[in-house]
Amino acid sequence: MAATAVERIVVQATPQEKKAIVLKAKKLGLPVAELMRRGARAYESAEADEELGVLADKAKSAADRASDSIEGVLAFVEASNKRIAAMEAATSEKIAKAV
Repeated sequence: MAATAVERIVVQATPQEKKAIVLKAKKLGLPVAELMRRGARAYESAEADEELGVLADKAKSAADRASDSIEGVLAFVEASNKRIAAMEAATSEKIAKAV
């Protein structure tokens, strides 16, 4: 950002908010003003909001597919367990008859 900024914006904050902002700027190695400018620019683009909406829709769709897949696997396991139990019961009957 060019050093020609001459306009001032006053932002009121609670002491806790100010402390958090100052600490965040220090952690990022930025002046507080630059942190605030970058934060404001993050909200400039309606496209960014639209992109987030698209990503959220895709994430939900993927989660729905994963859930459906898990339900299918669980149904398969349940049916498999029933088949195994039936085979074990049949084997137990054969052994009991043989003895």
